[in-house]
Amino acid sequence: MSAQQEVAGGRSAPVVTLAFVGSRAETEEATSRLSVASGAALRQFSSERMTGYGVDPADAVELRARVIEGENWRSAATDLAEVCLRRVETTAGGVTPPTRAASLRRASALLRMSQMMTLTDTAERREIFARAAELYARAAAPRADRERVTIDTGRGPLTGWLVPARDTAVASAVVIGGVEGWAMDFDSVGEALAARGVDALLLDGPGQGETRLTHGHYLTARWPEAYERAVAFLDGRSPGRPIGFVGNSMGGSVAMAVATRDVRIRACVDNGGIHAPWLVPPTMGTFFSKMVAACGTEDPDRALDVWRTVTPLADGPNAGYPLLVVQGGADPMVSMDLARILLRGAPTDDKRMVVFSDGDHCVYNHKQDRDALVADWMTARLCGLPGPEIAN
Repeated sequence: MSAQQEVAGGRSAPVVTLAFVGSRAETEEATSRLSVASGAALRQFSSERMTGYGVDPADAVELRARVIEGENWRSAATDLAEVCLRRVETTAGGVTPPTRAASLRRASALLRMSQMMTLTDTAERREIFARAAELYARAAAPRADRERVTIDTGRGPLTGWLVPARDTAVASAVVIGGVEGWAMDFDSVGEALAARGVDALLLDGPGQGETRLTHGHYLTARWPEAYERAVAFLDGRSPGRPIGFVGNSMGGSVAMAVATRDVRIRACVDNGGIHAPWLVPPTMGTFFSKMVAACGTEDPDRALDVWRTVTPLADGPNAGYPLLVVQGGADPMVSMDLARILLRGAPTDDKRMVVFSDGDHCVYNHKQDRDALVADWMTARLCGLPGPEIAN
């Protein structure tokens, strides 16, 4: 930022310039000069996906531009987070509470994005994620519109964020992410539910987020016990209130596997899951490596044994639960064929799939419409209604 004096109407007037790299053409020539890691980051985290995880659109443009110019993904994202923090921590006066909260959330999202390409749970990664969670909590404090919760499971804590219904609550729901995007990254889904009277628990399950990086609680074959405790937490807060489960990406597979086991789950949304997580091939590179890391091991065979226990198509005592499958028609990770296999094999007759024709993975590029669809459908089904009509 720079200030200078210019003459306007015969009088000197200050002009402040906010400096940005600005968008850059991501041509083949430009990307060919980048490191393997930088090229992979640009491919995996499009602007739409970043904004889907809470990154401000302008920050997403700036991050990609800086990487095109040769900066390291992590350092570029971290530096942008520091820019957001300087706006509220070094500016002399004039920063209103809404601006402060927005800047803190932007910084948190950028820090979470900075560690996305890290495949191992280093001390530095744990520190980055803990700081992101701290900033997220500071952003929420003035409005008190969510609170961090810790749920004991007997095998390590689960950490999450409870977003209470804005008015009288009519139901509750668990919301989880997948192998990469975690609780804070999908807070827009929780906020949409809360706006409709559903208490939303944004949860880091075993192998995810703070549960993993702060508490060392990884995905093991006993993962169902952890989710039973999470459902019990919501049930204990409001006994008898209907409970739903929303899973995003591979979390959709987990959500379906939980729903068929637990009679307390009255409705389930799968947004981007697959019918057999253990079939993801090692050729998927970093994604497969992250699946292995979620299990707290470096042994792929051991990790796949764990993922084989995630069985979204299995029968169970709660088979017949209402199911909504949300699918992107242009999803590069989950094809329409895979989505149809999951829909056909789901152990319920009360099911439907909504396809966004140009939707990417988890439909990040239609975030508001996706969130409204999920929240409207979930609220209706938890209240015993058939669900909204889907208009084109």
